[in-house]
Amino acid sequence: MFKKQLPLFVGLLVVLFLAVAGCKSKYDKLKLSNDNAKKFQEGKRLYDKKEYAKALGLFETLLTRYRGTDGATDLFYLNAMANYKLKDYTAAAYHFNEFATSYPSDSRAEEARFLTAYCYYLDAPGYSLDQENTYKSIDKLQLFINLYPKSDRVAEASKLIQDLRDRLELKAYSNAKLYLTIGDNQAAVIAFGNVLRDYPDTKYAEEMEYLTIKAQYEYAHQSREYKQEERYTQAISFADQFADKYPKSAFLADSKKLRKDSQTGINDAKRIIAEAAENEKLARRLMKKDSVYIQQRSENQDIHKKIPN
Repeated sequence: MFKKQLPLFVGLLVVLFLAVAGCKSKYDKLKLSNDNAKKFQEGKRLYDKKEYAKALGLFETLLTRYRGTDGATDLFYLNAMANYKLKDYTAAAYHFNEFATSYPSDSRAEEARFLTAYCYYLDAPGYSLDQENTYKSIDKLQLFINLYPKSDRVAEASKLIQDLRDRLELKAYSNAKLYLTIGDNQAAVIAFGNVLRDYPDTKYAEEMEYLTIKAQYEYAHQSREYKQEERYTQAISFADQFADKYPKSAFLADSKKLRKDSQTGINDAKRIIAEAAENEKLARRLMKKDSVYIQQRSENQDIHKKIPN
């Protein structure tokens, strides 16, 4: 029974295959063809009609075939632009960079250099995420300014660089505050200092310098009495510098209180150390004081790993 139906079944498959093959659009047939010139012309027509996805489908089949030919510059430029129009900024940045590197004397090389950097700018995430593309964009924008110092796009490139640097500044500031939030006060003091060093004109300077006092005070407060005088003294030094620099600050009252509490902490530490010199039990207890803090820091190691760079 099956053997008798087999020829009929095969015949139906052949008819179905021919029907499907016959339904292929002119576009699909052209894409599969070897007529490169016709593909390129149709791709340009589709691009002009803003049918960028279809145009890109044809351009991509020609990239290796056109390399080194007379039409290569137009093809590579339009291919990069089609990716850009489709908002595939990763691919667009790659192709614009390839175009500018391969054809530096082409009249569109300047635009391609700028759009390479701009694509990285558009692809850069919010400040809380990894900033690899932010750094790439800054480098590419600076390269553009160096190569084309008289370009009309220099002002825009400079503005974009400043925006990206502001983003990095905000990220550094937020990361430093996060150390304070999780209670790693020593790391917070270091992080605030690094941000202030790297961004001396930061708009967060006043707040961070106050938070440095706070973090240093907490660091001293959690320390063994034997180490408190030195660490409280550093907090006092930070507070004095803050008062001189920001005499009208909204944080001034709090900074003065931290200074006063630090001085009290020094006096208390000296008193307790003097008592411990005559009390062995108290001395042993003091040696264990910051074990809780050490445990907290150990627990915070995983949190540190989650703080984005």
